[in-house]
Amino acid sequence: MKRTYYIFNNGELKRKDNTIEFYLEDGGRRTIPIEQVRDIYCFGQININSALISFLASRHIALHWFNYYGYYSGTFYPREYLVSGKLLVKQVEHYTNPDKRIILAKAFVDGASANIYRNLRYYKNRGKDLSDVMDEIDYFRNQINVADKVESLMGLEGNIRKVYYSAWNEIINQDIQFEKRVKRPPDNMINSLISFLNTMLYTKTLSEIYNTQLNPTISYLHEPGTSRFSLSLDISEIFKPLIVDRLIFSLLNKNQINEYSFHKETEFLQLKESAIKTIIAELDLRLKQTIGHRELKRSVSYLRLIRLEAYKLVKHLLGEKMYEPFKIWW
Repeated sequence: MKRTYYIFNNGELKRKDNTIEFYLEDGGRRTIPIEQVRDIYCFGQININSALISFLASRHIALHWFNYYGYYSGTFYPREYLVSGKLLVKQVEHYTNPDKRIILAKAFVDGASANIYRNLRYYKNRGKDLSDVMDEIDYFRNQINVADKVESLMGLEGNIRKVYYSAWNEIINQDIQFEKRVKRPPDNMINSLISFLNTMLYTKTLSEIYNTQLNPTISYLHEPGTSRFSLSLDISEIFKPLIVDRLIFSLLNKNQINEYSFHKETEFLQLKESAIKTIIAELDLRLKQTIGHRELKRSVSYLRLIRLEAYKLVKHLLGEKMYEPFKIWW
């Protein structure tokens, strides 16, 4: 079964016959069996060459790069091998036609906000005082269907997230004052965790999109732009509450991550390597977690849910079945 490989050491990644070898700076060597690789994440200072890139491309393996501070640098996205001219035309058509685009944009915001609400209900049922926050989110959710522009939907999504984040101090047991989302750069440990895990989810989603016929640069809620895979942003919005937010709550409430997980001299901007490894280990466990799928009548992993979401989007674009966003039902 294929899996993700994470590289934290410095060294050189090379092709060796029909597999991959990682040569560590200290002289050690590790073999990475190519048949087992879904994608590779590089957190260390890694040297590569064109032979490796060609080999990864031939095996349809994406390579995700993170810099010294643990921030996402970019992705080697192999040449698409599952291509469909018909689907590409439909993707563009649903973007350029305002009436068709707004349907998908609404669905993404509806799915994301429903999952946010489900998170709040979970903690409310466990004694947290979240009724006012839930009422406020209900107010904004009721405006989704009447929005007539993508800009209005983005505003609603932003307002829902703002209200949602205001409840995090109630949900998280550690004494951390989290007032608002700050991205560039994050201004406290929770914002740093959100940024890191959002990026991890974006790249996981991108790898899943790569294994469909969808073009990752054409999106509907987020505006397509240069140098970004904006469809990954759209689909990730739906899964942030389930995968990212719930993981942050768990890591902090179990004290797996705390102020000592960060380099204090960077004002909580940089996670320590040990903390990154802890987060990734817990993220992988969460992505492997399974639920009984209502329609498929079988167990599927959280990671598989992301691929299924992409397949649902394909069916919508081709006119086979109306897209309905994933919503947590358990």
